[in-house]
Amino acid sequence: MAKYLRLTWPASPGAGSSRRDRHACEYRAYLPDALVGRGIRLDGDVAADVADAEAAIGHLDRSASALVDSEALARLLLRAEAVASSRIEGLEVGARRLLRAEAAHTLGDEARDVTAEEVLGNISAVQWAIQSVSGAPEITTAHLLEMHRLLLSGTRLSETAGRIRDEQNWIGGSGYNPCSAAFVPPPPDVVESLLEDLCRFCSGDALSPVVQAALAHAQFETIHPFADGNGRIGRALIQVVLRRRGLASRVLPPISLVLAAQAEQYVAGLMATRYDGDPSSQAAHQGLNQWIAVFARACTRAVRDGLDYEERARELEAEWRSRLGAVRRGSTADLLLAMLPGAPIVTAAGAAGLTGRTYQAANQAVARLTAAGILRPVRVGRRNRAFEATEVIDAFSALERALTTR
Repeated sequence: MAKYLRLTWPASPGAGSSRRDRHACEYRAYLPDALVGRGIRLDGDVAADVADAEAAIGHLDRSASALVDSEALARLLLRAEAVASSRIEGLEVGARRLLRAEAAHTLGDEARDVTAEEVLGNISAVQWAIQSVSGAPEITTAHLLEMHRLLLSGTRLSETAGRIRDEQNWIGGSGYNPCSAAFVPPPPDVVESLLEDLCRFCSGDALSPVVQAALAHAQFETIHPFADGNGRIGRALIQVVLRRRGLASRVLPPISLVLAAQAEQYVAGLMATRYDGDPSSQAAHQGLNQWIAVFARACTRAVRDGLDYEERARELEAEWRSRLGAVRRGSTADLLLAMLPGAPIVTAAGAAGLTGRTYQAANQAVARLTAAGILRPVRVGRRNRAFEATEVIDAFSALERALTTR
């Protein structure tokens, strides 16, 4: 049965400036039930929300290849998801700033934007997880550790990258002890076994994909297995489950953008899953249903606005083709136009890589798109020249605003 453990924090004479920071005190650490084998029963309205969410995600996934290049859309939504997940952790970075840092990073320029680099680490972690973990025979703790290593590698917190915490952590309250914390995760000695159970749960298919993703995320956030970066890895796990189950095989619904805008509901939903007592109790049932409903509605909303962006990308491509005039099918310019929604800042060399054409052909295509006002030259890093599709970045920023303000 899930329970709160009453523990004592020892006195720390050198901690903080207040008496409360220095004195010994009692705190409650939460020990959740395992997920494997737990009975989950959905209320009728929640089951309907879940069905709506799965239908919406499936529609987004199927329509992606019809409206705009699916690879380009996948890159864009991956970026949007990573940006929003990082924002929840307090890492604020705009679309243009991130894209320019990404371009500079690709060109080998020395990192100067620390916040953007941390968000790029989140993109790398999610991308690796989607490509490597989703198709693995089973999800393992080693996969989660590698995701965390990629997230924090090269950041100020790199010394904790890829390592399960060996100390008690907590959320809210004092920075010196957990006694006034809003929530205290399980003690470090049970974290590894809880993670193993979580991985077995994520590797199964007994529940619907949306319910499985919702519960996996809530359990990961409850365990809080790392010293930092738990939220971002936990939200990446959502996408891994949805991809693994085949519901989102092409694109990533930007669920974190919606959760970021609904922070109070998000936190309240997670807290509701932390019942005390028997997993078959009414409190446990109501708490899980509350969270699953919040999560399912976020999925549906994320898809709706993701489709709006996709439609805008299609409109932009049609406008660009009108400006360019005749564009030969399969030409480098034709291929590059379709890829700009997912790569709004490119170099000639980058365009060659995206289109699979020679540097000369890509350079000519970039020049043609620049002359038509589709691209404009910008400086990235210290001395590198790139080209920016301003209208795509504006559309990306509008997507973020739409998801976080309505």
